[in-house]
Amino acid sequence: MILSEPKPFEEITGYLEGEKSVFILGCNGCAQSSGSGGPVQVAEMKGKLEGAGKKVTGTKVIDFLCEKALVKSGLRGRVDEVAAADSILVMTCGIGVQAVAAAVNRVCHPACNTVNLGGSRGEWRGSERCQECGQCLLDYTGGICPLTACTKSLVSGACGGASNGKCELSPDKDCGWELIFNRLKAKNQLARLKVFINPLDHSKLMARPEMLATSRYALEQSDQEGR
Repeated sequence: MILSEPKPFEEITGYLEGEKSVFILGCNGCAQSSGSGGPVQVAEMKGKLEGAGKKVTGTKVIDFLCEKALVKSGLRGRVDEVAAADSILVMTCGIGVQAVAAAVNRVCHPACNTVNLGGSRGEWRGSERCQECGQCLLDYTGGICPLTACTKSLVSGACGGASNGKCELSPDKDCGWELIFNRLKAKNQLARLKVFINPLDHSKLMARPEMLATSRYALEQSDQEGR
């Protein structure tokens, strides 16, 4: 399981500044279990955004947003609602946000931060990865995580060492920041690159002390030791 928690509402409305309408997408998997993106939370978010003057063109809760095929099939009946929105607000973990951004040609905003549980989630069959940094940056990077897409985990832009679109440290890997640039360009969001991103709070990359005694942490540890 991947644990996520809602971002502050003020941060979410900041992402939506200048936009009039939004489509809300929730997840019946880990996000529902976390209490951050299931049907109840999606309904609550709809009410809050409408109270803040935003038009919600529609909502949908899909079983697993981390599965791009499910995202595409789940939105087939909502094409007009998605097209009528300026963007999609995605209420799930970082992997789900990345998967939606890759599957749907719309601007996607993260509504949650992914919390570090101090363990390993194993290999995901998709290309999306989440570092569980607790301070999701996907709104600024076109739905591509700089911590996992960039070999150096740079959050302030490319290092300048890439050659022909490939990373200087891993020549068989695409430069993460070139992928981010191309995604932002395709979605007419290059202005995002001018936003200053504060240095990461590395304490959020560690499991929280209050979680170390929970059953979730024990399960993560036992799973990791059994590998």
